Amino acid sequence: MTIPGIGAITAISYVAAIETPQNFRNSRSVDAWLGLTTRRYQSGELHFGGHISRRGDTRLCGLLSEAATAVLTRTSAKTESNLEIWGLQLRERLGFKRAAVAVARKLAVIMSTMLKTGEPFNSSAGVLLKHTFQHTDLNASSI
Repeated sequence: MTIPGIGAITAISYVAAIETPQNFRNSRSVDAWLGLTTRRYQSGELHFGGHISRRGDTRLCGLLSEAATAVLTRTSAKTESNLEIWGLQLRERLGFKRAAVAVARKLAVIMSTMLKTGEPFNSSAGVLLKHTFQHTDLNASSI
């Protein structure tokens, strides 16, 4: 329960729905199983992504959406994480609903990875932020 927005009911429901995370090839295939990825429409040279497929455990998707909403709306300095910062940046750019689905998808991937590895949630890892990259100038004398 170290993941922001995830409580006991969401965690238990996730473990009950996934059962063994080794059934999935990688952690990102969990979000496709839950229906949190966009549908692909392809015909000839026309390729575009549509709405999320919603093919999965609807109760778990609802719980993950509530957790994502909590991450995006209930912010505090004590529990600030890179996931929360990324979600808030996404909310400004795309809108609240799309950001909530993206954060719910990311939460599903994080929880799957935690189940596989047994490691606790690391609030400073997992999401690359734009402002963390700095251009450094290396000259030959510093090498």
